[in-house]
Amino acid sequence: MAEQEQVKPLAPAAFRDEEEALSTQLNLRKRRYVQCCGCIAALSLILAVVVLVLFFTLFRIHDPKIKMNSVTIQRLELINGSLRNDVNITLLADVSVKNPNVATFKFSNSTTLIYYGGRVIGEAIHLQGQAKARRTLRRNVTVELDPEKIEAVPSFRSDLNSGAFSISSYSTISGRVKILKIVRKRVVVRLNCTTTYRISGRQFVGESCRPELDF
Repeated sequence: MAEQEQVKPLAPAAFRDEEEALSTQLNLRKRRYVQCCGCIAALSLILAVVVLVLFFTLFRIHDPKIKMNSVTIQRLELINGSLRNDVNITLLADVSVKNPNVATFKFSNSTTLIYYGGRVIGEAIHLQGQAKARRTLRRNVTVELDPEKIEAVPSFRSDLNSGAFSISSYSTISGRVKILKIVRKRVVVRLNCTTTYRISGRQFVGESCRPELDF
């Protein structure tokens, strides 16, 4: 008797449907995963662009500017062609510090030196302070000038006879700007000014200033 062939049973229809559903679910999950990764990458790129734009625009630290608005002299008195040595000459300077940044510019004690004939004849200390964001801070600086140091300059007599003194000033302000505790910058602002004081009119003329920056 011939051997009967063994017939393998076919998989039930319900089992095949379950495999197809599982495959469809896996493909759907893969698609969602790819879409999620794409969204994350796109958001990361947008965030990076926004940070770069803010860094180079809003968060960019600009240089503060110092300006000498006006200068006047008080108590300059002449007696028989000489300065009174018992009274110091007072120089008043109106100085402004402009801060163009979105954060406050804080500075420590600063100095202003007054020169005549290449010699220091007066010095003043600016107390520490701060210029608020995108504001201009104005201060009056008082410098006491020593009459003996002025008369010790070799060109004093000739300048007195001509009726004009050439005076220069050197101001230094050291501070820093900090934005959101992330971006920090230390700035030293210097201002060199030269001007001429006319005795007859008791006023300064021909003022010229040159700012300098150091980081």
